[in-house]
Amino acid sequence: MSAERSEHYEQSQESHQSEQPEHHGVDSAGDRSARRAVTVFPFLVLVAGAVGLLLPGSFTGWGEAVPYLLGVVMFCMGVTMTPEDFRGVAKRPWAVALGLVAHYVIMPGLGWAVAHLLQLPPQLAAGVILVGCAPSGTASNVVTYLARGDVALSVSVATVSTLVAPLVTPPLTLLLAGEYLPVDAGSMVTDILKTVLLPVLAGLVVRLLAARHVQRTLPVLPWLSALTIGVIVTVVVAGSADAIKSAALLVFVAVVLHNGLGLALGYGAGRMARLGEPGSRAMAFEVGMQNSGLAASLATAHFSPLAALPAAVFSVWHNISGALAAAWLSRRTR
Repeated sequence: MSAERSEHYEQSQESHQSEQPEHHGVDSAGDRSARRAVTVFPFLVLVAGAVGLLLPGSFTGWGEAVPYLLGVVMFCMGVTMTPEDFRGVAKRPWAVALGLVAHYVIMPGLGWAVAHLLQLPPQLAAGVILVGCAPSGTASNVVTYLARGDVALSVSVATVSTLVAPLVTPPLTLLLAGEYLPVDAGSMVTDILKTVLLPVLAGLVVRLLAARHVQRTLPVLPWLSALTIGVIVTVVVAGSADAIKSAALLVFVAVVLHNGLGLALGYGAGRMARLGEPGSRAMAFEVGMQNSGLAASLATAHFSPLAALPAAVFSVWHNISGALAAAWLSRRTR
């Protein structure tokens, strides 16, 4: 869900402990639409997965469309970005750098550790590791807001982690997943550039050149992103429907461990760095929530539909766990 970036809030470091983030430049309709989309998204993805599992034959040959579908999601992300996102990076570069390092160290390492701990088959192990090497999840900004966290920091970390993904994700995947399957890092760089960076930049250009018209579409973008990711999940599940029956429980355990430990260690990293409670909450979601749509696309293109299964399950679970964690943290604050 990439249009959740329509949530732009500015928080001062001094007022983090007691205030809600202030709203910046986005109409309340866009805000409400993004929050509703985050709430509905897990159920939408569950339905999408069930359709792929029950009617796999209906989606034969759709795998080639997955990168283009991901491009739509990333374009929506770019459209909802503003110069304020980049100014946020400049205001607190050390905090953003910390979030970036934590994200690309903790989640890839956890993916490798979980694969070894559960002794996953090569295809599933590579898929779990690839999820860990992906950039921040596109729903993390809204979940951070719902948790009363530092949304400005969340947006900054998610933006930078997405932009550097072509340089970071392929070598990390080669390093950690290469023992399971051959990894063509060069080809993966090209795919990420085409399906992530170029659509994001194109969306950003559209936002800058046609801001007035884009503003009217913001309430629609979260739903377009949600539906597109739902189609991606349907295609991925349909491609490995037979294997799911035997591997579903194992994959679910791997995903829950990966995501849960990521949330906990991300929060811990924020506390150790003395970012304060709101900053630590932002770190938790920026580390523990992944761009599983990108992971599914790359796994389908470079490994197999079975390797994309962890990403499909992660798409559902990290939104459920994120929403539950946000509700608990918000209630604890009040």
